[in-house]
Amino acid sequence: MNAPFKAPPVPSTEAPLWDLGDLYASPTDPRIAADLEAGRARVAELNALQGRLVAQRAEPAALGHDLDRAIALYEQATDVLGGLGAYAFLSASTARDDAAAQGFEADIREKMTAIATPTVWLTLEINQLEDAEMDAALAAHPAAARWTPWLRRVRAMKPHELSAELETFIAERAPIGAQWPRLFDETLAALRVKAGKDSLTLAQTLNQLSDPRGARRKAAAEGLSQALGDRVQTMALVLNTVAADKAMEDRWRGFKRPADGRHLANEVDGEAVEAMAEAVAAAYPKLSHRYYALKARAMGKDRLDQWDRNAPLETSAPRAFDWGQGRSLVLDSFADLGPEFADRARGFFDRPWIDGRARPGKQSGAYAHPVTANRHPYVFLNWMGERRDVLTLAHELGHGVHQTLAADRGTLLADTPLTLAETASIFAEGLTFDRLLATAPRSEQRGLLAGRIEDGLNTVVRQIAFHRFETRFHDERAGGEVSAERIGQIWLEELGASLGPAVTLNPGYEHWWSYVSHFVHSPFYVYAYAFGDLLVAALMETRAKDPAAFTPLYRDLLAGGGTRTYGEALAPFGLDPRDPAFWQIGCRRLERLVDQFEALG
Repeated sequence: MNAPFKAPPVPSTEAPLWDLGDLYASPTDPRIAADLEAGRARVAELNALQGRLVAQRAEPAALGHDLDRAIALYEQATDVLGGLGAYAFLSASTARDDAAAQGFEADIREKMTAIATPTVWLTLEINQLEDAEMDAALAAHPAAARWTPWLRRVRAMKPHELSAELETFIAERAPIGAQWPRLFDETLAALRVKAGKDSLTLAQTLNQLSDPRGARRKAAAEGLSQALGDRVQTMALVLNTVAADKAMEDRWRGFKRPADGRHLANEVDGEAVEAMAEAVAAAYPKLSHRYYALKARAMGKDRLDQWDRNAPLETSAPRAFDWGQGRSLVLDSFADLGPEFADRARGFFDRPWIDGRARPGKQSGAYAHPVTANRHPYVFLNWMGERRDVLTLAHELGHGVHQTLAADRGTLLADTPLTLAETASIFAEGLTFDRLLATAPRSEQRGLLAGRIEDGLNTVVRQIAFHRFETRFHDERAGGEVSAERIGQIWLEELGASLGPAVTLNPGYEHWWSYVSHFVHSPFYVYAYAFGDLLVAALMETRAKDPAAFTPLYRDLLAGGGTRTYGEALAPFGLDPRDPAFWQIGCRRLERLVDQFEALG
């Protein structure tokens, strides 16, 4: 890492902007050209080994040596090019209305692809080796054994790999396919929602849906429905094209179901995911249906309009948080796990590693970008000063702390499958909510409890509804292009089933699928949120029994990065996610919160 940034003596009350100078000073920084050249040099050095792995399959020691060298060079090239790609993406995500920033990101992506594509031989050649040959090589050259977890993931793709020519073609055309997500992002960044007299960005609109005044929520929702409806044909074209492109590659690779590639990357079988989805869907009546009926009663209504779903229960303005207050709450919550967790999170505040300030042109949402293991992560969010923003800050810093803990593994081994990637973020969010509830005046506790339930429903129930919507859409897309109207119908059916009879899906809600970025950027990502939330619920139940014994086990889980499967990572806690009862722990925990809410009247 670079020299530490000197923090201001008093934490600012305004959300910060990040400084990407630890990566590059600007898009014209001469280091960009130098690093592109360094990436080419690493790739050339790696490619000099092409053919040697297969040629030395009968010589375990020589094979082990060259395997270790080849993977190390591959990681070095990944580090150089990964920093370039991260800088381009981070820069562009705060300036989606800036053609130069978007062009720079696209240009860097194309150059990176041109440099990296010739390395496709490496995994193909690794997968030509038999298991016995690989085992003998790792035994004969023990230094190479450190790559075993990465090799496990590479070899899992063996049945689905194509010829070198086709793999090269797929890699080279990736930047062209990425223009569809770019169109999606730029369309949403330029979107302005008319809500009464106001003209709002998407982030501001979504925030206004939590306004205590019903008229403002309604204006924001109806304005968003209109704005999305005006663009829905474009968004349907984007979604259809992304799905068709994915289906073509899946067909060539021999994946039978649209989500199979994602399951393989996550090292989880599709049956387990569908069992989880079915368990959550079966719990809809006890969770979301029941809660929204209780909330409607609490708000004096027979039914909630869809814009009331996340409305605060109190009509007075909810407690607002300035940046300094949010910082303190989150750091205190991390400290509940131990001083190291708080210290690692504090580093993001003490240095310019967070971009929290909402502004025009900045894309909506939040993320933590790990960059590469030899650099530090960056955190991105749109801070509006609400309770949910505090929890979002905790969530993304959970990712950031996870990324710093795993960094010692190196970039290839630090990379965590989605089945574990949401663990630290959702855990941090839960700790922060517990502190919010414990420190809140009694008059605020019912509202906070409602907010926590809603966050749980949004993470578990809503994301499973998204997953079911996405599955149905891809299945229908296999038979031809799906119209915007039909996409909207599937959306209403799945979201309606999840929300239940106490929520009215008002006209225009059929277009709201079109702002969910994961459908375009990362098909079948969304179930990871529910997976992570239910997994964290089981971990929190374990922690409650013995917090002191839990912390070192939890730290070890995070520091392991992607070296273990989720089953192996959870074994020290005595948890078995292959047991169907495992998924019920989280559902029961959420149901108990609904019981508590009902008891408060």
